[in-house]
Amino acid sequence: MKELKNAFRYFIAIVLIIFGAMLVLANIGMVDFEIGIAWQYMYPTFFVVIGLKWLVDYLLKKGGTWIGGSFLLIFGTLLLLDRFEVITFSFWDVYKLWPLLIVYIGFMMFGRGSNIVIEYESDNKHKKKKTYHGSTFSIGNHEFNEQNWKVEPMNLKNLAGEYYFDFSKAFIPEKRIPFAIHSLAGDVNIIIPENVAFRVDATVSAGEIMILNQSADGINRSLTYETENYENAVQKLDFNIRLKAGSVRINQV
Repeated sequence: MKELKNAFRYFIAIVLIIFGAMLVLANIGMVDFEIGIAWQYMYPTFFVVIGLKWLVDYLLKKGGTWIGGSFLLIFGTLLLLDRFEVITFSFWDVYKLWPLLIVYIGFMMFGRGSNIVIEYESDNKHKKKKTYHGSTFSIGNHEFNEQNWKVEPMNLKNLAGEYYFDFSKAFIPEKRIPFAIHSLAGDVNIIIPENVAFRVDATVSAGEIMILNQSADGINRSLTYETENYENAVQKLDFNIRLKAGSVRINQV
């Protein structure tokens, strides 16, 4: 993994050095160098390198994303093939790759829900681990806003859809309750009463995260938040949220 990061850094460094040197030589009339033509080759190469990095990171379980990585790799490769006049494919032909969404959904449907291991504290203050078994991915919306609905540990997976939790209407037992929410695309909206302690570990590959007065948006963004009374609270919620694309919004009432 370290070697991969070094190789990526060296690639960027070499590109910058060559690009800068060619600009200097062009400015003093020693070479004929057109920035526009050079850029047509540089940004597709960048897509290919980033795609490869994300794929390798995913395979090595060091983060990354196989969906984003494979898409950038395919997109960048098609652009380079166009530059070398093998095929005809421009940047704005990206819409032609929409069938890849069907391919990705097909691959996702092969897998069964993975188990998520969550650490918690028992009554004697010793940390233990508990495994919650996941379900297969689905498509649709999930709403938990019925009056006096009972809060229990959940492991929710969705290909596409929205999640809405209104804990102000819920019956929340006096214990730590974990939630695992994983989705390919969608939004997660959560309302929590001010007197309920909670912790959030959220990550989005593309989108935004807003937790009370904290926010993060863009590509590969993560945000962790914990209320001040979380550690000593008897009644508390623990959220583990992973989205490929979408938004996470958590507010108090």
